[in-house]
Amino acid sequence: MTLPVSCPPQGGLPPVPPRETRVTHVVFPGLTNHHGTLFGGEALSLMDSAAFIAATRHCRRKVVTRHLDAMEFRNPIPQGSLVELVARVVRAGRTSMTVQVDVFREDMYSEERELACAGTFTLVALGDDGQPVPVPPLADV
Repeated sequence: MTLPVSCPPQGGLPPVPPRETRVTHVVFPGLTNHHGTLFGGEALSLMDSAAFIAATRHCRRKVVTRHLDAMEFRNPIPQGSLVELVARVVRAGRTSMTVQVDVFREDMYSEERELACAGTFTLVALGDDGQPVPVPPLADV
C-alpha cells in the first residue's frame, strides 16, 4: 500500500522560528549514578546539545560553546523520568549568543513536573575559516 505524499506549499516549508528549542529524553539506567539519578555530567551534555541546536537555528552557522555560566542543579532527576530541555537564545551579540537552558523533570506516569536544573551557555558562530562571524540580532516577538 502506498500512502499519499502531501506536497509542501510553494517555496517549501515555512522556516522554524528560532526563538525556542525543545528536546525530550528518557533517563535510562546507563545515564544514572549510584543514587539512581541522572549524572550531572550527563545533564550538562544534554544541555550543551540543546544550546547548540538553539544557537545553530538562530544563526544557521557553525557554532561552538565558549562559556557556561550560572549552572544550578535544583532537583535530582531519577531514573525512569522524562526530561524536557527548553533552550532559548536570550541575547545576540556581535559574534556570540547567550542561550538559557532549563531542564524539566517529568514523571512518566503522572502530571508531576518540576524545574530540575538550569544554565546559561555562550556560543560563538564560526565562518568557514574557523574565525568568529557576525550573528543576526534577536527578532522582536
